[in-house]
Amino acid sequence: MAISMSDTTSQTVDREFNFSDRDFERVRKLIYGRAGISLNDGKHAMVYSRLSRRLRETGHQSFDAYLQWLENVTGPQGDQEWQEFTNCLTTNLTSFFREEHHFHTLAEHLKKRGAQPTRIWCCASSTGEEPYSLAITAAENLGLHAPVKIIASDIDTNVLATASRGVYDANTRGLDAQRLRTFFLRGKGNNSGSIRVKPELARMVEFRPFNLMQTQWQLGEPFDIVFCRNVMIYFDAPTQRKVLERIHKVMKPQGMLFVGHSENFTESRDLFQLRGKTVYDRV
Repeated sequence: MAISMSDTTSQTVDREFNFSDRDFERVRKLIYGRAGISLNDGKHAMVYSRLSRRLRETGHQSFDAYLQWLENVTGPQGDQEWQEFTNCLTTNLTSFFREEHHFHTLAEHLKKRGAQPTRIWCCASSTGEEPYSLAITAAENLGLHAPVKIIASDIDTNVLATASRGVYDANTRGLDAQRLRTFFLRGKGNNSGSIRVKPELARMVEFRPFNLMQTQWQLGEPFDIVFCRNVMIYFDAPTQRKVLERIHKVMKPQGMLFVGHSENFTESRDLFQLRGKTVYDRV
């Protein structure tokens, strides 16, 4: 039976923990302040499902007690728990060569740049499929020693750990037989059924934790290309604008910004001008 938001304070019969509308609003406020994520009313069940694990692991008997502790815990333990809280509430949907047209555009652009060094930022790398797709594109068009450096970041430290390992199911989506042979090692014995990114490809990518809500962005030299795809959909309009302004500052003039298929930033023409299908040029 469906339960409306007005019923959420009374749905404890089938749940391990009480999770009231007030608890949900506290979570919504905390994750917005921490990561800029705007949770809509329909995320009530998702929040309960993901955060109830943290209650069990930290020994709290209610969301109220857990959230009060979270807001007051300090030091390394506090830093760790805030990270766990954020990890629980981020969404990580990705695959190799997702929105494939972007990689065709990237390939043409890299070929035009040739031997010119290129810095790429993948600012929501998730479990690594996107940055490794960028590296494969660079290798296919410029060779494995391409002058391309990819900084791959994410706010979720759990997915970054997976990305850094570079190990995937051999039947993962988006990879054809040729790319599997060229860029991956097949597991044997206990690792049968798995593939690992070859070291020479992995060397193109540097993974690091990064929160787009940070006020100080220390990312090194300006980027020629930024992939920020399917990230802004989790932000409200003021947060989107703030992030776009910061991305603009860390890019070279005429640098290329790739965004998700449902994202449109034509209202920020002073920062980025539409170049092609969900691809923008930095002004």
